[in-house]
Amino acid sequence: MDRLSSGWWSGFLGVVIFSGSLPATRMAVTGFDPVFLTLARASIAGLLGLALLLVFQQKRPARSDVLSLAIVSLGVVVGFPLLTALALKHITSAHSIVFVGLLPLATAIFAVLRGGERPRPAFWLFSCLGSALVGGFALTQSGTASLTGALLMLAAIAACGLGYAEGAALSRRLGGWQVISWALVLSLPVMLPLALFTMPTSLNNIAGAAWGGLVYVSLFSMLIGFVFWYRGLALGGIAAVGQLQLLQPFFGLVLAATLLGEPISAAMLTVTLGVVACVAGAKKFSQ
Repeated sequence: MDRLSSGWWSGFLGVVIFSGSLPATRMAVTGFDPVFLTLARASIAGLLGLALLLVFQQKRPARSDVLSLAIVSLGVVVGFPLLTALALKHITSAHSIVFVGLLPLATAIFAVLRGGERPRPAFWLFSCLGSALVGGFALTQSGTASLTGALLMLAAIAACGLGYAEGAALSRRLGGWQVISWALVLSLPVMLPLALFTMPTSLNNIAGAAWGGLVYVSLFSMLIGFVFWYRGLALGGIAAVGQLQLLQPFFGLVLAATLLGEPISAAMLTVTLGVVACVAGAKKFSQ
C-alpha cells in the first residue's frame, strides 16, 4: 500500500473511532459528572501515552513546540471533551452530532488563521451558510432541545477545530501518535490530581453502560483514534484526508440510534446533509 492510500485508510479508521465519541460520552455522563469524566479520560489516556513514549524512547519535543502542544491539549484534551460532556447533559447525542458536521469547516478556518492560507470568497460564503443552517436548527429546536446545549456544542467544535489544525501541522515534525501523546502528557500533572480529587466517593452505583462509555472515550476517543487520525493527516495531507470528517455525522447518528435508541428526526438528517454540503463547498474553495 502506498503512502497516500495508507493515509486515507488511517484517517478513515480515525473517523470511525471518533464517531462513537458522542454516544459513548452520553452513556458515561449518566453515571459520572462531566467534569470528572473529562479529567478521568485525559488522565487514563495520558498515562497510556506516557507509557508509549517511554517504551518507544521518543525524544522530547523542542521548546518551540511546547506552545503548539499546549494549544492541542487545550483544544482536544480539555476543551472538546469537557464542553461536549456538559452539552450532553442538556441534549441527546443524536442532536449533538448535527453540530459535528461543522468540524471540518472549523478545522479549515483555524488552518487559515494559524497557517496564513487565503481561501477564495466562495469559501466564506459556504462557511456562513453552514453556520446559519446550524444556528437556525438550534433555534427551531428550542422547544425540544436546550439552547445551552447547542451553544456548548458550538464552543466544543471551535475548540476541537483549533486542536485539529494545530496538531495536524505539528504532526509533520513530531509524528502523528507522538503529538497526541505529548499533548496528553503535558496535561497530566494537572488532570490526574484533579481527577483523583473529584472522583466520586462511591463507585458501586454506577451502571455498566457508564463504565463502558468511560473506557471508550479514554482509550479510543482520546488516544487510539488520534493515532490513526494524525497519522492519516501526516501521510495523506490535511486538506484531503480532513474531508473524511464529513462521514462522521452519519456514522454517529447510526450509533446513537443503534446503541442508545435515540430517535433520529427528519430535521436532524436534513440539517446534517445541508451542513455536509456546505462544508464540502467550503473545502472545494479553501485554496
